[in-house]
Amino acid sequence: MKAYVVGVGMTRFEKPETRDWQYWDMVREAGTAALADAGVPYARVEQAAVGYCFQASTAGQRAVYELGLTGIPVYNLNNNCATGSTALMTARQFVEGGIADCVLAVGFEKMTRGALGGGSGAGDFATSPVARHYGIMAASHGFEMSPPTAQIFGNAAREHMERYGTTEVQLAAVGAKNHQHSANNPNAQFQDVYTVDEILAAKTVHRPLTRLQCSPTSDGAAAALVVSERFVDAHGLRDRAVEIAAQAMTTDTGESFASGSCIDAVGRPMSRAAARQVYERSGLGIEDVDVIELHDCFSVNELLTYEALGMCEEGASGKLVESGATTYGGRWVVNPSGGLISKGHPLGATGLAQAAELVWQLRGEAGARQVTGARVGLAHNIGLGGAAVVTLLRRS
Repeated sequence: MKAYVVGVGMTRFEKPETRDWQYWDMVREAGTAALADAGVPYARVEQAAVGYCFQASTAGQRAVYELGLTGIPVYNLNNNCATGSTALMTARQFVEGGIADCVLAVGFEKMTRGALGGGSGAGDFATSPVARHYGIMAASHGFEMSPPTAQIFGNAAREHMERYGTTEVQLAAVGAKNHQHSANNPNAQFQDVYTVDEILAAKTVHRPLTRLQCSPTSDGAAAALVVSERFVDAHGLRDRAVEIAAQAMTTDTGESFASGSCIDAVGRPMSRAAARQVYERSGLGIEDVDVIELHDCFSVNELLTYEALGMCEEGASGKLVESGATTYGGRWVVNPSGGLISKGHPLGATGLAQAAELVWQLRGEAGARQVTGARVGLAHNIGLGGAAVVTLLRRS
């Protein structure tokens, strides 16, 4: 059974502690927008998949109760930075499996200011879900006094530079592109445009990454209504429907750790495997894709993802972004929303915000960000610990 997204919505992504709201306010705003976009009342929703990382158990119920008290099953999901796309995948599986005809996927996060820690929760690093990943980093690079997530990705960037000749200018070009794109996104946390030189001159977080190449902590929510083909036809929603042509989630295998490389530990093998599965299941390839929303938590991860998705040969991603192939007028438009670097990164909402942007693009509703003639979109969402989700969306 096919699954379609017929409604999407999101809040503006905000700097933490700057707006007077709670996570349930965010979900009410994003969920109401998604339902209104589809023209479907909450009473029609049969299941809800709710993703978040930093709230207590059953926060999903507290959040969707703002939309209605209908007694439906609510599933609380946590998959680190891939949480939002995990919620979307859960909704899709319910629909494709014939369990439900109408499922709401929601993701949200209310965060605190400052860089994310190493994921140890209670502070005991030995019990951290990502201790193995950081152990790989420590063995090759040691530990420095910088934020752990920036450190492991920054060290992946150092490896890429040493191995392939990637330059700091090429890394900064990712940030410049995504900040340029976000200037046209009213939902983005940042809408300022920066040159490559300004990005290079910004405060260093962990060499070679500067502040303007790192995603910020953010507050916000996003939602998508996923339905079956019979629901689409019964409710006259063909004009709103975007098909989930294929979707795959992968987790770490031995390849993530065997090489001792931070490039592998942060997820390039997972992303590559998920992309291959999606291409095989859909019969489409990267050459068929028009627009991409990918997980640029740090500029280097955008480069690693180009390679994982098959957009270029391994090691050639720096030259790819420098060539202009991943912006307007190029072969693909990558992160027209501004990506995580500039749109913001409320962990539980990110994957669903990517889906929302692609749905708007494929419907021709993205305004000043519109990618001309876009018919196929790809979303890539990854979390350390680890999970990679790739989703291929198609408008017929």
